[in-house]
Amino acid sequence: MTSFVKRMTLTVITAGVFILSGCAATNTALSKKDLDVQTKTSTAIFIDPVAPAKRTVYVDVKSSVQEFDRAIFKKLLKDSFAINDNNYRLIDDPEQAQFILSAFVLNLEKASPSASEQALNQGYEGGILAGAAIGGAARGDWKGAVAGGVVGAGVDLVSGALVKDVTYMLVCDVQIKERTKNGAVVKRATDIDTKVSDHGYTKQTVDEISNMKEYRTRIVTTANKANLKLEEAAEPIYSKTAAAMSGFF
Repeated sequence: MTSFVKRMTLTVITAGVFILSGCAATNTALSKKDLDVQTKTSTAIFIDPVAPAKRTVYVDVKSSVQEFDRAIFKKLLKDSFAINDNNYRLIDDPEQAQFILSAFVLNLEKASPSASEQALNQGYEGGILAGAAIGGAARGDWKGAVAGGVVGAGVDLVSGALVKDVTYMLVCDVQIKERTKNGAVVKRATDIDTKVSDHGYTKQTVDEISNMKEYRTRIVTTANKANLKLEEAAEPIYSKTAAAMSGFF
């Protein structure tokens, strides 16, 4: 093959790369131009109905995620309870509240399309999350799959620079405690395994009697849009998650 033919072949391939990548980018930009926010729970929670005077909830929100803005989230959660049609209200005293809602945000980052289902299927873990399990799935592979060696690599590079289909995911474990009626007690046995070194664990067994029933679930909220930034995704994600929490009541 002469050098001229080689140059022409390379030119044609390059042009094809740009055409293909441009088409892919345009399709992504059009189909993903609007923000899509979805919320799912791993397990439904059904709390017992109580008299209006007892419809009180104490909220405790914690997070291990630097990007999570707890102040904004708690404000949105308060707003969501304010419009609760069952008239549950938030109070500041856990000793007086009929219900205690504890939430722990484990994850807020870019996610692959399958990561949300994986996180949801894991269910409630009480604030313990295997970083490799969620983190690896969350990051995923954002490059388009195009067959063809060098051409495929070129399309990935160019289309990646133009438009990206981006999903952000928030994973939150939720525990609701409810005071029992008529002096009923709850007996609970808990086994806790704690790693004390690279070579050993310690096991704790706790037997307790309480007047609080417990419900546990996991909430996973995703936001998807072309070229989505966390600054745009965060508040809609918080709002949807807050609505899911207040919806338990």
